[in-house]
Amino acid sequence: MSQVSIIIPTFNEAASLGRTLSCLKALDPPAREVLVIDGRSEDETVAVAASSAGVRVLSCEQRGRSIQMNEGAKAATGDILCFLHADTWVPDDLIAVIEQTLADKKVVCGGFISLMAGSMTTRWGVSLHNYLKTYYAPLMFKPHLFFRGLRLLFGDQVMFCRRSDFWECGGFDEALPIMEDGDLCLKLVQKGQIRLVNRIVQSSDRRVAKWGSFKATAIYLYIGFLWGLGVDAAYLKQFYEEIR
Repeated sequence: MSQVSIIIPTFNEAASLGRTLSCLKALDPPAREVLVIDGRSEDETVAVAASSAGVRVLSCEQRGRSIQMNEGAKAATGDILCFLHADTWVPDDLIAVIEQTLADKKVVCGGFISLMAGSMTTRWGVSLHNYLKTYYAPLMFKPHLFFRGLRLLFGDQVMFCRRSDFWECGGFDEALPIMEDGDLCLKLVQKGQIRLVNRIVQSSDRRVAKWGSFKATAIYLYIGFLWGLGVDAAYLKQFYEEIR
């Protein structure tokens, strides 16, 4: 049996979650378990999750991606944790790719190339920038760690790591309202390399669709640059509105 537990934090994701769970049903080999950790959604998110066979739905009283993902990690029984956004769709060999990547003991964490797309649009420019910043951000701000294997991964890249390493590093910082994924990378690289797998996952372009490609890229750059300089994440959160 697979040792990969898939953890999906949700809040008002009824429109996207069904497709994501359909992708997970097609996994070959299947995940050990799929956990949806809901932060008191006000739409049909819980009903959508509960109607999908084999999905465990947990309610988290305190909303927040870091908090919800930590709750999922506590409930998980697999040796490997995979954190998946509710609006991201994965290939059917996801589990095999994750297990093969972590079979290399030098690798402590991994993620995929995120391709942003809508129903009739593929955001090539934004997707290319997101790919490049995986490399240029750590090279610019943490060059000593870059050469030790630091790559800056974000949630829509479907991050995965061993459960033991995750907890030894303290899990996600629940005080962070944003950039909790980058913070985890900084902690995990102390234990080994972070690898960007040369495979694609597809994420919703809903934020880019609302902001426009230029504004979206500018906001991503602004947040990333200030975070790299040490600006408080609570301040940066105001520029990253929730869009459903």
